[in-house]
Amino acid sequence: MRHWRGTEDISPDWGRCVATIGTFDGVHRGHAELVRRTVNEARKRRLPSALVTFDPHPAQVIRAGDHPAQLTTLTRRAELVGQLGIDVFCVIPFTRELAKQSAEEFVHEFLVSKLHVAKVLVGENFTFGYKATGKIDMLVDLGRRFGFEAEAVRLFTEHAVTVSSTYIRSVVAAGDVSAATEALGRPHRVEGVVVHGDGRGRELGFPTANVAPPMYSAIPADGVYAAWFSILSPGGRSALGRVPAAVSVGTNPTFSGRERTVEAYVLDKNVDLYGQYVAVDFVRRLRDMRAFKSREELVEAIAQDVAETREVLR
Repeated sequence: MRHWRGTEDISPDWGRCVATIGTFDGVHRGHAELVRRTVNEARKRRLPSALVTFDPHPAQVIRAGDHPAQLTTLTRRAELVGQLGIDVFCVIPFTRELAKQSAEEFVHEFLVSKLHVAKVLVGENFTFGYKATGKIDMLVDLGRRFGFEAEAVRLFTEHAVTVSSTYIRSVVAAGDVSAATEALGRPHRVEGVVVHGDGRGRELGFPTANVAPPMYSAIPADGVYAAWFSILSPGGRSALGRVPAAVSVGTNPTFSGRERTVEAYVLDKNVDLYGQYVAVDFVRRLRDMRAFKSREELVEAIAQDVAETREVLR
């Protein structure tokens, strides 16, 4: 899969393509269906498929300070859509200038003049252009004018729930990582660099990796979770190994902690993790975060968490 950043990376001799457009945060089951249909349509036409996304998230530019929690890093997004067969992952820098561009200008200057689309597939709630004035009907009309097809794909719904990034953010924030797994089609992942903590886990006999996620990451609610822990290659593109971990999210109330942390006790792997870029895939919530009266009670609870983690991930 080719990676393009901005229109400058598009080759001058680039021919026509079939494209899909959106933020695709999470690459959830609805996104996956849209991407598969794009790939299949491109193959039928013997054209390359392209996925167009934006960085940073448009809300960060349009509503500064109101950035939604991020379900996937940009690198992870590229990895996931690449697995679905997309030929080109095209990232458009979202700027104030782009936000002011009219819907027609965006279509003509980017989709037609730069990307040369033969067909565009989008979700039925897709909007584009200044103040989101462009809707699917306008995209269809502009396609007729400029010589491409546009198709709206119905949103993915299961058990009367429409799968969306907003829904997944809400269940992650509530700690319901099982519901997130069902909507995503895989466990919710938090990535980050392992940094030095206060070392208290080591003192208790359960040394933890203190994971520092990127800004805006969607972190599950405070509690203890069974999870898979992976050390990632440079850039985070592929896992080098996966082991079970009991993960604590919260402020460590037993010791009057204030800073919210993600700490993973990695089972059956005794390696120096400091400075490593890692991933935590949350599988199930085991219990609430709570304060214990003594170190002995805390150690006993952690031992129980470890046993439950083994059982869940067995």
